[in-house]
Amino acid sequence: MDALLEPLLHSPKLRLYLTQLQNAVAEEQCRREQFWRDVRDDQKAEFINGEVIMHSPVKMEHNYTSGFLYQLLNVYVRIKKLGFVGFEKIFISLTRNDYEPDICFFGNDKAQHFNRKQMKFPAPDFIAEVLSPSTEKDDRGVKFEDYAAHGVGEYWILDPEAETIEQYVLRDGAYFLHVKVTTGTIRSLAIEGFEIPVRAVFDEHENISALQKILHG
Repeated sequence: MDALLEPLLHSPKLRLYLTQLQNAVAEEQCRREQFWRDVRDDQKAEFINGEVIMHSPVKMEHNYTSGFLYQLLNVYVRIKKLGFVGFEKIFISLTRNDYEPDICFFGNDKAQHFNRKQMKFPAPDFIAEVLSPSTEKDDRGVKFEDYAAHGVGEYWILDPEAETIEQYVLRDGAYFLHVKVTTGTIRSLAIEGFEIPVRAVFDEHENISALQKILHG
C-alpha cells in the first residue's frame, strides 16, 4: 500500500479526511467537465490537478523535433500495421488529468476500438514529450508520475536544445532511465522493431535518410 495512506488509515480522523477528499474531488470534477465543454479545437490545453493549462506557441526547434519523430514513427507504424500514432492534439483522458502529449502510440489492442469521431483516448503504450521552458516541470513531474501510474510502457523526453533523448521504461509501476543518448541509435521497447538514429529527430538530412530506409525496408 502507498506509504502516504498509512498515517491516514491509522488516524481517528479518517472519515473526516475522506469526506473532505470526496468534496474536493467532486468540485474538481465539475471544473474538469467545464473544461471539456469550453476547450476548443484550435487550442492546446490540458487539465492538470484541477487547473487548466493553456500552452503558448512553440519555438521552431520544438516543432522540428516533434515533427521529425512523428514522421518516422507514423510511417513505420502504418507500414508495419502496428496501431495508431497521434500527434499534438490527441486528447489523453486519465483518471484525474487530461493531456495532449506531443506524440503518442497505441498498439492494435487499443487502436482497433477507436473510431473517427473519437475525441478522448485512454493511456497510450508510448509517449514522447519535447521539452520547452514552460513545460519541462510538468513533463518531468506530474506527467512523469501520471503516465507511469496509468501503464504507459515507454516514455521519451526529447530536449531540442541539448539534442538528447531520454528513454524511460516502466518497471513495477515506475519509470527507470533505460538510456540517455545524443548519438548512435535508439530502439523502442514498446513499439516492435522501431529503431532510428538519434540524429534523425534533430537533423533534417538525417531525418530524410532514416525515413527513406523505413519506406524502402
